[in-house]
Amino acid sequence: MADENDGGMSVAWFFVGAAVGAAAALLLAPQSGEETRRALRRKAEEGRDVVSRSGKDVLERGKELFEKGKELADEAAEVFEKGKRALGA
Repeated sequence: MADENDGGMSVAWFFVGAAVGAAAALLLAPQSGEETRRALRRKAEEGRDVVSRSGKDVLERGKELFEKGKELADEAAEVFEKGKRALGA
């Protein structure tokens, strides 16, 4: 289960690392300042989009897990109440 939860974050960090690497490569490339700034701006926007999508995926997964946990807690409470009634408490 831990591996399942870490998957989304690993992918997000991979893309963040790729964006940082791309930015470093652009800074070291023999281009004009304007071309470099334009490329950096484009890469920053791409990185922001990737992080945003990953965040939304993590949020959705969290909501799903919350709902599943809530259902399990409700079922456990129901079983507990049935057990209490069976014991005559």
